Amino acid sequence: MNKFKKLGLGLLTAVAVIGLAACGNEGKESKKDADKKSDKLSVVTSFSIIQDIAEEIGGDLVDVHNMVPIGLAPHEYEALPEDIEKSTNADVVFYNGLNLEGGKSGWFFKLMTSVKKEDSKVFEVMKGVEPMYLGENSGEKEMNPHAFLSPKVGMTMADNVLKAYEKADPKNADKYRENAEKYQKELEDMDKVYRDKVAEIPEKNRTLVTSEHAYQYMAKEYGLKEGYLWEIDTEENGTPEQIESLVKFVKKSDIPSLFVETNVPPKPMETVSRETKVPIFGKVYSDELGKKGTDGDTYLGFLKSNIETIHNGLMK
Repeated sequence: MNKFKKLGLGLLTAVAVIGLAACGNEGKESKKDADKKSDKLSVVTSFSIIQDIAEEIGGDLVDVHNMVPIGLAPHEYEALPEDIEKSTNADVVFYNGLNLEGGKSGWFFKLMTSVKKEDSKVFEVMKGVEPMYLGENSGEKEMNPHAFLSPKVGMTMADNVLKAYEKADPKNADKYRENAEKYQKELEDMDKVYRDKVAEIPEKNRTLVTSEHAYQYMAKEYGLKEGYLWEIDTEENGTPEQIESLVKFVKKSDIPSLFVETNVPPKPMETVSRETKVPIFGKVYSDELGKKGTDGDTYLGFLKSNIETIHNGLMK
């Protein structure tokens, strides 16, 4: 064998050794990355607002999978295979409560039962919130799940998320508390913004008119009256009777602006606007965060957008 052939074989051998070493290192790195990922707390949330709070307080210590995507109602949902897998393996599962996910007979608890999730790993973020009710005058009394529209309630939600993390991952409790303290300060500031903005609105204008009676908790907390087309979400939304009733209310209230939620059809409120000559000032968030890139794509942004829109519309 001449020296060129020997050199060629030597190069091939060296390349092969380097390749094997690289593969071996790659395998080690992959395992290392996998171990690092597995160190994170596996978290599942029922819908977008809880997802954002869970990520804010969990930071880089958690891996959050959200089930109900933006654009779908959290009241009724059919779990996907990925939801089932993530829920089965989750260290922590968060849900809203107050019947947002359909209550004990709804989709969420059916999923928890099907994956045999331990109660100790399932947490209600509305724990401690006094429920308010819809339809009491019509005999269709139903719990109002939209408490998260109030920053004051948001503080309770954040506290419940923190307690769940402390229980599930006590070794990192200090970091969770540090994140939660910062986040709670931002919610406290938002609470003050709501109080100050509502106080600026002339008292005669402090009536919030929306499509759905979703803002009950927020309105009571900050001193707003309410008007709405429908009280309880059903297939019969925006009926002629509901429109006629709200038209009378708006004319009697003499308010400057109407509002429509981002996730409901605007036509019924547009009819009210034509009949009363009161303009629709803008859109407000109710059941979910805004899509990525919008002003409501975080919970704090969602709250900020709502109060700014309401304040500007009622100051007219």
